[in-house]
Amino acid sequence: MPEVTAGRPPQEVSGWAIGFTAFAGFMLILIGIFHIFVGIAGLASNPVFVTAPGYILRFNLVTWGWIHLIAGIVVAAAGFGVFTGAMWARVVGVIVALISMFVNFAFLPYYPLWAILIIALDIAVIWALTAHGRDIAMEEQQQY
Repeated sequence: MPEVTAGRPPQEVSGWAIGFTAFAGFMLILIGIFHIFVGIAGLASNPVFVTAPGYILRFNLVTWGWIHLIAGIVVAAAGFGVFTGAMWARVVGVIVALISMFVNFAFLPYYPLWAILIIALDIAVIWALTAHGRDIAMEEQQQY
């Protein structure tokens, strides 16, 4: 349904914008679950991860477990927040995805392929939440 505003021509809300926002919400929840799984593996103190010698951000695996567990809960909560459609939830989603990227960058020496996969998913989430922000804002205005 086109938006009618004074002084501007009517504009159609993009279905792509809604779809990409839903994608970002699902991906944030999935990334959060992945973080939680890695956190549980780190807390189990199993030799799941190989430690890299001489790495500047070297923590013991229990510390990495807690970092990933807390990050997972926060990222998943942000994913659920994105489904509310509020602008603040999208902003929080972008910030949380950035934090997830930094955590996984620091985690690269321990599990490189996994960290690169999560970083790529975080990039996709940031793009999905920022590419169509104007379309979603117009949709929110139409509801009122």
